[in-house]
Amino acid sequence: MTAILVTADIPAPGMDILRAAGDVEVRAVDHAELFDACASGKYRVVVSQLRDHFDAELLAAASIAGISNYAVGFDNIDIAAATAHGITVANTPGVLTDSTADIAMLLILSTARRAVEADAFVRSGSFTGWEPELLLGSDVSGRVLGLAGFGRIARATARRALGFGMTVKFCPRPPADRVVSDSELGEFAGRVEHTSWDEIVTNSDFLSLHVPLSDATHHLIDAAVLEAMKPSAILINTARGPVVDEAALATALRAGVIAAAGLDVYEREPALESGLAERKNTVLLPHVGSATVSVRSEMARLCADNAAAMFSGTVPPHPVNPQAWTGG
Repeated sequence: MTAILVTADIPAPGMDILRAAGDVEVRAVDHAELFDACASGKYRVVVSQLRDHFDAELLAAASIAGISNYAVGFDNIDIAAATAHGITVANTPGVLTDSTADIAMLLILSTARRAVEADAFVRSGSFTGWEPELLLGSDVSGRVLGLAGFGRIARATARRALGFGMTVKFCPRPPADRVVSDSELGEFAGRVEHTSWDEIVTNSDFLSLHVPLSDATHHLIDAAVLEAMKPSAILINTARGPVVDEAALATALRAGVIAAAGLDVYEREPALESGLAERKNTVLLPHVGSATVSVRSEMARLCADNAAAMFSGTVPPHPVNPQAWTGG
């Protein structure tokens, strides 16, 4: 195993770090090509993107020491299978909290105030002057923001929402729950309300998703949940696409079950569920939660440091499954 396979160039300083560590081959691969590359014995480490899927079959055949995912998430990799075959997986944690919270707030504001629809209206030449009922939207200040999850990104979103005068409620581990003490809440003690998942669903004016993808959260938002939401409610997803049943969402938006949705992630990304793009009550972003120059650069550094460490035979700085590391 003599090289590092990089499935897409990553920003500076990532590529320089990788090339200083060893031989680097950059090439886009489909799943069959990725399978063959991992099984070839040519590569010690793969620097991957979320679109690269490492399933159990691929990992069983692989002759690699590690995968450095250029992402915080790693649901594109079967972690249990990687661990079973001694393949270490590393990610880029803790760098995109604020940038993703900014996108969540952007989606809240742009769906509520119909910003994309208004922009298209002006660009089309339809704007002929101020009118009393032109493109009326929803208030944000004074409204209830329900947070599904209360990790770092949810907390950063809460901080922004409180600045807009919103009432913030959260469920820390939907659809289940757990005790959250005031000491754990820290700065948010007395400023946000811990409620049940059912109450978050039924009482929120904006429901923003901040949960990892797991068996418990797959299709957390399904037809039944959408039916239980307020008809005036708006759904925001900056977490993972499959947390939402996208077909059920498209149906709900078409039927007026909820008012609008703002999405940065999709169930079968980059494909969209039929009907979403045509809806005026959607704001659809191309997975840009981490898309600032500084954040992507820091992600690249962490990703490259992980890959360089594994290539040199040392445990990476940010392993997802450190128990898999053998150094072999």
